[in-house]
Amino acid sequence: MSFASPLFLWYFMPTVLAAVLIAPRSWRNGIIAVASIFFYATAAGSDTWLLLTTMVVNFFAGPFLEPDQWDRNRKQRRAILFAVIAFDLAVLAVWKYAGFATQQIAALAQIFGGDFPVAELALPIGISFYTFHHISYAVDIYRGERHAARNPVSFVTYIAMFPQLIAGPIVRYREIADQLPQHRSHRLDDIAAGFPRFALGICKKVIIADSLSPFVDACFSTPDDQMTFAIAWLGAIAYTLQLYFDFSGYSDMAIGLGRMLGFRLPENFARPYSSVTITEFWRRWHMSLSRWFRDYVYIPLGGNRHGAAKTYRNLCIVFVLTGFWHGANWTFLVWGMFHGALLIIERGFHLEEAPSRQGAKIARRVLTMLLVVIGWVYFRADDLTSAMNMVGHMFLPDFDGLTDIAESALTNQRLVVMVAALAILFMPAHPVTGPLIESSTSKPATIVRVGVMTVGLVYAAILVASGTFSPFLYVKF
Repeated sequence: MSFASPLFLWYFMPTVLAAVLIAPRSWRNGIIAVASIFFYATAAGSDTWLLLTTMVVNFFAGPFLEPDQWDRNRKQRRAILFAVIAFDLAVLAVWKYAGFATQQIAALAQIFGGDFPVAELALPIGISFYTFHHISYAVDIYRGERHAARNPVSFVTYIAMFPQLIAGPIVRYREIADQLPQHRSHRLDDIAAGFPRFALGICKKVIIADSLSPFVDACFSTPDDQMTFAIAWLGAIAYTLQLYFDFSGYSDMAIGLGRMLGFRLPENFARPYSSVTITEFWRRWHMSLSRWFRDYVYIPLGGNRHGAAKTYRNLCIVFVLTGFWHGANWTFLVWGMFHGALLIIERGFHLEEAPSRQGAKIARRVLTMLLVVIGWVYFRADDLTSAMNMVGHMFLPDFDGLTDIAESALTNQRLVVMVAALAILFMPAHPVTGPLIESSTSKPATIVRVGVMTVGLVYAAILVASGTFSPFLYVKF
């Protein structure tokens, strides 16, 4: 069930919101928990058992991870923590990476005339996200930052909350633990604040991202021998826009839904394409993932506290993991290593901060955007050969134009949407639209809010009703 489907918009969401608003406070987490499991089961089917199993293991391990007053059981707690994390990562490794790993072994065996079976496991929806939620839960309890959940309903509400279950934001346990008690307030004001944010997200997704999708698919499916300079650049730019509006749209919808349910979920985007450096880009793009890796990988490895060499090592580890977290494909690894290398270069040459002169700042912003667009080619391509071919044509100008298939996919309507979406590249870094329309009472915020809630939402609803929506891109990760 997609956020942008008629079933969700016209039946599921109104029913859950009405039940949460009308029911006694003591029932609200239970309603959200049951609705979330149902929501997940409609998409995951039999894979729901895997989510339930991991929740049971992590919930019962939680109390054993808490430090006592004198922390006399630290060794035991550490052993339990390692066991729980190993379990969570093993589940992720088997269901997400076993197929990829066995493919590589089979390819190597074939070179030497042997044979090796390839594992074929369907990827459970949202497994990367709920695995990171479980690890956050275990580590935050072990560190004594929050108490373990004693109420299983509250725990299920945290892990399986349907707004963020499928594609984030990745909510660290310490960010939401204080919101889980049943006595939290939930008012019509929350719905009034959250719905415009949700509406903004659906407009981004349905009006912009889904409009660009057919052209992006046509460009990236162009055979290598038919790739041209125009297809490479237009396809890469279109995907850069599609991915941002699709994923930030999902995040806006998730944050808006969370607010309507009485929760404050963390922000996930802050105009990343306004960044002047790659370092700044990663402070603004998929921020919940960046914070997760910072808190649970980068800092525990030592961060930047032990000299340049170890700092670079830690950055390499983080971005190799970031790449593979997105998918079991060499393209994601190269994309992660590409960004890790750029961050190391910026740090090594002290370029991680924006220059003071306006001309230099504009030049750095253009360069950063160029590097990000190139990186997205590897992120989107089916394999490394196609990615390198496309990037190669981006730097080999020709006059061949578009193929018939790509030209037919670039309709006038999609061209208008692309040009309008490109305006985001020229916007200032602040203010960020989502938080602005959710909480600001300023005149500009009111104008945007009214526009989204009237023209934008009505048009998006018409597109949804006509069946033009597509799955969110980050659901497959």
